[in-house]
Amino acid sequence: MITIAHMTQDEWDQLEMARSQWRWRGNDRPAFAEPTAPGQVSVWDFPRPPELVREEREIVVRWGVLEVARTRGAWAVRETAHPPTFYLPLCDVQQVLLRPVGGGSVCEWKGPARYWDLVQGDQGLAQVAWSYPQPLAGAEPLAECIAFYAHDLHCTVGGAEVVPQAGSFYGGWITPDLAGPFKGGPGSSGW
Repeated sequence: MITIAHMTQDEWDQLEMARSQWRWRGNDRPAFAEPTAPGQVSVWDFPRPPELVREEREIVVRWGVLEVARTRGAWAVRETAHPPTFYLPLCDVQQVLLRPVGGGSVCEWKGPARYWDLVQGDQGLAQVAWSYPQPLAGAEPLAECIAFYAHDLHCTVGGAEVVPQAGSFYGGWITPDLAGPFKGGPGSSGW
């Protein structure tokens, strides 16, 4: 696992370069942004760097019939062009189902990520979750939380079904209260 204490100056410079690459930062909506319907918010109004917002709606994560997590205390990370990623407190997750895996990645805003499998008996989902045990400044509330990719799980936010954000890397959850388009979808690589 990559840790902040072991990041080289070159790695810090790469983070700063990645931070500077985005044109859209939530200050204005591009012409291709979808109009919002009543009760919706545009992901193009979310800021960059991302904001952490306490989510009070109940979030449930299921793996088949097995409940993996249930909470009303998640953090929503809201970032320009992305549906929110929900970070659930570890105390509200069935931690016995989690198994850490090797490797990792680095987010320019949240820091070094650690990945997790879900395992029960001989069943498993590889790298279905990630966490930031040593988050960068501004992301400290995520230290004791974990996020799940919704692709192979059944996830709800406030009872609404979640649609996973497109792409194998992004972990946002699309709910009916959001207007896009969303990063990761067709044609979004140029944003």
